[in-house]
Amino acid sequence: MIILQRTAKNLLSPALTGLMALFMALFMSISTAVLAQEAQGPLPLDEVRMFTEALDRIRMSYVEEIDDKTLLENAIRGMLSGLDPHSAYMAGNDFDNLQETTTGQFGGLGIEVGRENGFIKVISPIDDTPADKAGIRAGDLIIQIDNRPLQEILPEEAAGMMRGEPGTDVTVTISRDGREPFDLTITREVIAIASVRSRMLEEGYAYIRLSQFRLNTGDELEEELEELYAEHGDLNGIVLDLRNNPGGILQASVKVVDAFITEGKIVYTEGRLSETNMEFSASRDNPGRDTPLVVLINGGSASASEIVAGALQDHGRAIIMGTRSFGKGSVQTVLPLDERRAIKLTTSLYFTPGGRSIQAQGIVPDIEVGEALVTRRSRNVAQYNEADLAGRLDNGNDEEAVTEMQEALISAEQVLVNDYPLNEALNLLKGINAFQPPNAAPRSGSFAQRQN
Repeated sequence: MIILQRTAKNLLSPALTGLMALFMALFMSISTAVLAQEAQGPLPLDEVRMFTEALDRIRMSYVEEIDDKTLLENAIRGMLSGLDPHSAYMAGNDFDNLQETTTGQFGGLGIEVGRENGFIKVISPIDDTPADKAGIRAGDLIIQIDNRPLQEILPEEAAGMMRGEPGTDVTVTISRDGREPFDLTITREVIAIASVRSRMLEEGYAYIRLSQFRLNTGDELEEELEELYAEHGDLNGIVLDLRNNPGGILQASVKVVDAFITEGKIVYTEGRLSETNMEFSASRDNPGRDTPLVVLINGGSASASEIVAGALQDHGRAIIMGTRSFGKGSVQTVLPLDERRAIKLTTSLYFTPGGRSIQAQGIVPDIEVGEALVTRRSRNVAQYNEADLAGRLDNGNDEEAVTEMQEALISAEQVLVNDYPLNEALNLLKGINAFQPPNAAPRSGSFAQRQN
């Protein structure tokens, strides 16, 4: 590498010699591990010459004076943004924001974004955040922030523009299929993400929502399961909701899967370097017991969510319901350059226990259920039953006859609107228990063994 540096210097104008040395130092810090491989050839000198010539012309001819540090950082950003949508250069606030996201508290709107065709695409809004309450949906395109067009801007820069002091407003312009672009003015809040929450749907049936995978999400899930079993005893079924969960920490997804299986592979990764090849397996602990499990996914379920759904699907431990997931099957590693700068680099792809890569494919649900709303209809006043008839006979059960005539007309505010996929998941769990009641026979680790 020293020889290449010297050769490159001989090609440069004296004004660029020191600048190029700085750039090469930064370049080496990013790619040392890759360049050290025997298969990696020398830097192409023609391209090095072209780069430095472009750098010199920008410095000399750009309409405004621009400092060398900015040019070099932009060059690094360009290198990474040209690789894939998830590799990025992070400096200053961007680096801090990443740390805040993984630990679970930051100021902003609560939205996970990516890039599609040069625009900023919403992967998913985070539950109970300003973005979620304002009605932003997975799949929306953000085309402007505070009237600044976002075409070709990096997702990290867009996310930084949406962050800010709690109580301040930001206006985002949304492009959504079937509608003209529209503006939403949203007030920033402190986003303290509770990654796990639960409630009972009915007696014996629990609902667990994972909104994101943070460092402690696996521990939070185990605590929720312990509380559910302590308060309600053995459960007949659990719905694990991963819809619009943008993912997060790989190790957190491993621990979530481990809560429901007792043996076998959970996920493995493969990359160019041996140190990026990892494999994670289940422990014997079983906080989820053998309770029947339905996992809900949709197009906003990405990355770590897909690891969980794919692993549970391959093990036959859960029935996956909903719509095809996002399809992000790559793993990013944060490589610090110094205390305030780092690169987020795609270093490997992950695979489900059965060897499936979901990159750009997603997890296909076992049962496809589209997003919809279920509205309970009020009883038609023209319909009546035996209990409504005058002079009817008593039933002999010492129970009062059920009369619904007075409840036939209800206001619009009283119409119950339910989550259709969740309702279908609950019905499926009831069907499993009706076919094989929990006390009918002991289960052997899985309620739905699947031939793969």
